[in-house]
Amino acid sequence: MKSYRKELWFQLPTRRGLVNITPQVEQALAESGIKEGLLLVNAMHITASVFINDDESGLHADFEQWLEGLAPEKPYSRYRHNGFEDNGDAHLKRSIMGRETVVAVTDGRLDFGPWEQIFYYEFDGKRKKRVLIKIIGE
Repeated sequence: MKSYRKELWFQLPTRRGLVNITPQVEQALAESGIKEGLLLVNAMHITASVFINDDESGLHADFEQWLEGLAPEKPYSRYRHNGFEDNGDAHLKRSIMGRETVVAVTDGRLDFGPWEQIFYYEFDGKRKKRVLIKIIGE
């Protein structure tokens, strides 16, 4: 069995943002040479998420509206976590959207269902953060 590890780095210019990282993940898979196995993608920061869904702008806007309804950024005083930082909402949003995703690798390709794509979702941006890709298989 082989394993492969790669990091992706992001520094979004806005507090929140959604990035389709499927092409970078597919590139990592090609670099790995692994044809059959499992691929893990996870956010290495507690205020960002990695998840799978459709790459459709209306859905992206729905995520943003839904998450803001559940854990609005302001007022900052709403969150006991806020003090030195103002990102209590970002921690809650990450808990909802999740830390990682795992995708089967079949015949050297991501074994996706229709429309599935991998996304990085930043909830407390403007600083450098990373995503880990770990692939195991043969």
